[in-house]
Amino acid sequence: MAQQPDTRPTACLALADGTIFYGRGFGATGATEAELCFNTAMTGYQEIMTDPSYAGQIVTFTFPHIGNTGTTPEDDETGEPVAAGMVVKWDPTAPSNWRNVEELSPWLAKRGRIAIGGVDTRRLTRAIRQQGAPHVAISHDPEGNFDIEALVAKARAFAGLEGMDLAKDVTCAQSYKWDEMRWAWPEGYTRQEAPKHKVVAVDFGAKRNILRCLASAGCDVTVLPATATAEEVLSHNPDGVFLSNGPGDPAATGEYAVPMIKGVLEADLPVFGICLGHQMLALALGANTVKMNHGHHGANHPVKEHETGKVEITSMNHGFAVDAQTLPEGVEESHVSLFDGSNCGIRIKDRPVFSVQHHPEASPGPQDSFYLFERFAENMAARA
Repeated sequence: MAQQPDTRPTACLALADGTIFYGRGFGATGATEAELCFNTAMTGYQEIMTDPSYAGQIVTFTFPHIGNTGTTPEDDETGEPVAAGMVVKWDPTAPSNWRNVEELSPWLAKRGRIAIGGVDTRRLTRAIRQQGAPHVAISHDPEGNFDIEALVAKARAFAGLEGMDLAKDVTCAQSYKWDEMRWAWPEGYTRQEAPKHKVVAVDFGAKRNILRCLASAGCDVTVLPATATAEEVLSHNPDGVFLSNGPGDPAATGEYAVPMIKGVLEADLPVFGICLGHQMLALALGANTVKMNHGHHGANHPVKEHETGKVEITSMNHGFAVDAQTLPEGVEESHVSLFDGSNCGIRIKDRPVFSVQHHPEASPGPQDSFYLFERFAENMAARA
């Protein structure tokens, strides 16, 4: 008689409410806990896993074909994966892409990231939407031995992202220059050799493709750590200041970032913020931020710009949002989500200061919003 395949689960996802999902593990072995979110993007799983904004989170991918294009160092958004783990419907298949360098499972294993396949991700996503982003623990054991009570206890003990400053964990250790531009066929990545604007980018968890977009828009970019003061930022004599994306609670990071932003605003420089940078600019202007039920994570989010009425399909990754009802006099909402009406952008009237919640660098995602980098460059040119 032919030997039957071993069908025992080798991975387990435990929710804090006691719900258990079993599946097949790949990537690293072991166990970890985090907040669980879902991402609806159909491409770019490597960019998502290496996006610093996913610190403290495990990502459920609603698209089932994850891993089928492999991985390449060119697509890393930072040096190592930042997301704590991965949940998918189907096990990764052998990659089929001319850019592939390494299959997804060994790529994750070398970087200590746990993944589970064979999960009913539609059911899991529905639970996240209805109940909010849960705290979970994920475990991968090739022998299939799981201490369920201990995993549930780990999930329940997770502190959560509210009140958590994670920018310090993912920011750069020291300042550096950036001149690499966006990838283009057939050259790949090229260098900006004739920049027109000096920009200081404050790194709260900046993605490489955001820095590439700044370089492509004609910027000479100097990146500073998240803890940089206004004096340190202004000492570089920039034409403009960029506030990057990043993870965690903006109110927690704002304890040290908001005073810096206020100092930059007093210098009357053009300012552009994305994601966490957007939220902290709002805090510096006197508005509030709130934790969302399950956040926005995907590459298909419709956003409307009030001034033009134009609708952009955007890439998003955030679990907190600016409360538009708290925007002070002189600050107006510039963009809004057509999914749920949440704030997606602000600007100061009659000043070159603006920010957006979505990711105009589109990695992964559509490129509808790249004009925002050009708008930032135009603001700096107008003040030259």
